[in-house]
Amino acid sequence: MSSLPSGPLTVPGPEGFRGDLLGCSPHLLDLTWDQMRTLVVVHEEGTALAAARILGREQSSVQKQLDILNRNFQALTGELLVIKQGRGRELLFTPTGLEVVDRIRATFSDWLQGIAASRRRLGSQLTVGTTEFTLGFLGRVWERIEPEFMEREVELKVVHVRTRDFRQRLDSNQVDLLCGGMAAPADGGLVAPEYDFLEWHREGLALLTNLPMRELPARKVGVERLRNLPLVIPSRGVIADFVEHWYGPDFRAHLQIVAEIDDIYYGLALLRSGMTYGCMLCARSIGEAAVQGRLPGGEGFRLVEFADDFDPVLELVSGVFARKGERDSYDASHPLNILWEAFREEAASGRPLPL
Repeated sequence: MSSLPSGPLTVPGPEGFRGDLLGCSPHLLDLTWDQMRTLVVVHEEGTALAAARILGREQSSVQKQLDILNRNFQALTGELLVIKQGRGRELLFTPTGLEVVDRIRATFSDWLQGIAASRRRLGSQLTVGTTEFTLGFLGRVWERIEPEFMEREVELKVVHVRTRDFRQRLDSNQVDLLCGGMAAPADGGLVAPEYDFLEWHREGLALLTNLPMRELPARKVGVERLRNLPLVIPSRGVIADFVEHWYGPDFRAHLQIVAEIDDIYYGLALLRSGMTYGCMLCARSIGEAAVQGRLPGGEGFRLVEFADDFDPVLELVSGVFARKGERDSYDASHPLNILWEAFREEAASGRPLPL
């Protein structure tokens, strides 16, 4: 039997990831966050000059960073990241350059989400997403909580989120609460069981039209009549959800759509210009506001109601969405729960939705 060595017991050196870190090349260690950000902006803008404008720098400063990155990554991988193609032409990103840009984006995303999560846990910052039509509601809620948030130095960050994107923004932790709406059954059932949801408003849709009375004398439009009207419809989002429920995912083949819009204000401008005559589907309160002059509109706009023969019967339900169960992980004094309760109080006040 062999005996144990008489000297001190030695353990092999670090291997795997730790060993890679300790033996990391100086060319990689010299990489800075600022250089990485510059590379991504250059990729998005196409040229060093355009990136310099975005970053508020001189073109020579951006070009110097690109030269350093090229030199270091050529030493690391044997390939440059970007190649000049001539004066005024966009830079060519090599396969290595494209891969590095993707990795940088993922790295920044992970870090920013981690920082936001830490701030959220400590209650130092909250991010609320709103559409343009729910911002006024958030303003009322802010009046309730401003003194306490100011005293505790809690930062409330507000970001614009389109209705069609709100699930992705909430699920990816980009926002902590979201003010928005969904197409939901009018029977009062659960609106969004996959989220914590606080309802504050329900309404139906209506048609805002610039068609003359002789072309559309009806006060109400049913499911069959709607098929034959020239329609202005948002390309995606909650209004499109209504139409898809009523006419199926191929609703464009069953309706006379004269314009698809990304923004209701563009739809209002389109009808006001007279370049398009038709009916824009919108929330009833928004249509009323446009007719009454509280939104950009014009003389000759009318509001036409929907008949009750649409199946299923749907309503636009507006409220506040949060990730399921997240609020329960914090005590009642956490800013997220304070903000949620302020929304609850404002919803219970009965004041009309501001537009």
